[in-house]
Amino acid sequence: MFDVNIKKENLEALRKHRETLFKEPKLKNLFFEMTLRCNENCLHCGSRCNEVKVEELPAEYYMRVLDEVKEKLGTGGKMIDVTGGEPLLRKEFFDIMNYAHKLGFSWGMTSNATLIDKECAHKLKEAGMRTISVSIDGLEKTHDEFRRTPGGYKKAMAGINNLIEEGGFKHIQVTTVVTHKSINELDELYKIFDKMDIDSWRVIGIEPMGRAKDYPELLLTAEDQKYLFEFIRNMRIKGEPVCYGCSHYLGLEYEREVRDWYYICTAGIYTASVACNGDILACLDIERRPELVQGNVRTDSFVDTWLNKFQAFRRDLCDDNEKCSKCPDKDYCHGGAFHSWDFDNKKPLVCFKDVLF
Repeated sequence: MFDVNIKKENLEALRKHRETLFKEPKLKNLFFEMTLRCNENCLHCGSRCNEVKVEELPAEYYMRVLDEVKEKLGTGGKMIDVTGGEPLLRKEFFDIMNYAHKLGFSWGMTSNATLIDKECAHKLKEAGMRTISVSIDGLEKTHDEFRRTPGGYKKAMAGINNLIEEGGFKHIQVTTVVTHKSINELDELYKIFDKMDIDSWRVIGIEPMGRAKDYPELLLTAEDQKYLFEFIRNMRIKGEPVCYGCSHYLGLEYEREVRDWYYICTAGIYTASVACNGDILACLDIERRPELVQGNVRTDSFVDTWLNKFQAFRRDLCDDNEKCSKCPDKDYCHGGAFHSWDFDNKKPLVCFKDVLF
């Protein structure tokens, strides 16, 4: 276990750095939401894919954003993160990503991998894809039921193996969203992934957002949460490449124990997004509210918007809630992540105080 005093020093340094980023944000992760179409129908989908119908942004606008970012901010230290829906359903996918590669951007994507045959894996490498995170949300029966896709598990595993066989990618990750019904499958999943040549396994709990709000029985209990973090920590003590996601402050006992660094919500300070309709947003997981849309790339300069707007995200959420503002952990939690904030009632939907610490 890492020294608590060192943790406090690092968290305090991070707090001060975050305040600097409010005034001088640094774009590191630019998300491109290619489509809200998907060939699966997951119970936890934050974007409610296949329910929301929007006109997709023409490919030329993604390319314009790439041109502008390269010209005004440069490509160094930046990652284009491609997501959806299932991004491979976008017919111009390879046109856009080959263009990003040509300009010198690093890029990766999240995918259900069901469409990644051998030819697709080769095209992804040629287009310069460096990283990919593939969703495997339980053992075969659980995965297929959770994603409401018969045969989805076998197709996804085949897609992962096609990527491994192609080779040449910097990082192939499997992401598992754990629910109250699937948490007892972690040990068996580890045995499966341990035999595969993947680079890491990201294990995260289901969040009360999007479609998951319709299935409260899937949310993790306090006991589930403790089990999840103990599982990850014990795996990491053994030297296994298992990690938790970037979401949520976990208290001094678990911070730095279950992921490589400390909690910070990067929405609007490191992270911005272009939604599939062209809206300029912070993190795509955040509720799509009119007051949180910063502009649209059809009419607005992405870089100017990044530099001069996003003020809704360059502040502490805890200032909006009396209980949070008086919490002794507020300097490190800041009110929690923007994607799990209840903007109507001004309170966090997820808080690990009194659960983990």
